[in-house]
Amino acid sequence: MTPPTAIGVLLMAHGTPSGPDQVEAFYTHIRRGRPPTAAELDELQMRYAAIGGVSPLTERTKAQARCLNAALDARSNDGDGLSYVVALGNKHTEPMIEDAVEQLVAAGVERIVGLVLAPHFSRRSVGEYHERAVTAAAGRLALETIASWHDEPELIALLARRVAEVTPPDALLIVTAHSLPLPALADDDPYVAEVTHTAALLAAAVNAAHHRVAWQSGGRGGVAWLEPDVRDVIAEEADRGETAVVVCAAGFTAEHLEVAYDLDIEAAAIAEKHKIAFARTRSLDDDPAFCALLADLVVRAVTNERAPRLVS
Repeated sequence: MTPPTAIGVLLMAHGTPSGPDQVEAFYTHIRRGRPPTAAELDELQMRYAAIGGVSPLTERTKAQARCLNAALDARSNDGDGLSYVVALGNKHTEPMIEDAVEQLVAAGVERIVGLVLAPHFSRRSVGEYHERAVTAAAGRLALETIASWHDEPELIALLARRVAEVTPPDALLIVTAHSLPLPALADDDPYVAEVTHTAALLAAAVNAAHHRVAWQSGGRGGVAWLEPDVRDVIAEEADRGETAVVVCAAGFTAEHLEVAYDLDIEAAAIAEKHKIAFARTRSLDDDPAFCALLADLVVRAVTNERAPRLVS
């Protein structure tokens, strides 16, 4: 009997510090080797302290990797002659993307499919993950990364179910994704268009009378970032007479600092100040239906059946 062909799945995530003593190194890595000022470090430490000291992202991402592995194992039993090895690699904390590539090389896989836990493509986001993975695999294995899955029907259905869980009557739907610095976005970068498309599909799925796209978790650094900020949108809509908003952080797939602090604390405080009801949707985390979607993307990339767009 011919052994199954082993496909490496490089699951890529942002990463988060494991504890307060790791925050400075993490922040320095995000800033491409530039240490934060004392004030910047204090502020980030405060944010982690406000959500309990440690972001849940590490555990949620590991759970997503296990869930994806199980979903792919189930697909391997379909008799297509393929098996899958999943390795998790982070952009900013260990295990790094490069570590995960080495793990897959050591496992003897024949090719690697990369999948970033973010549904929208930008050269500054998914593009950078892909470049690091390709560099790590260079000359040893073929590696392609799934570029975007922002309009997958199952993704929209999952988000719609979460909106339905928390939406009061007549609430305004605000769909958010991580802001990016404007200098990093070339004219042909699809990021804004993809987030806008996801928002339109989601609004249609939940029959929202009105929705807006907003950005969150923007940085500093003396450059302009994508706007409007979600906090400003909440204040504006309250001033216009809206009585309730529901925020769906569609650009994020797991519970972490940018949700637990930026939305649950900062955005909620703006809503309270302006006397407008506020709710936000649950993260996708390791929902089996979400992991099944990720597995489907991988299998389709390998078999070329309804293949998602790839970066290679």
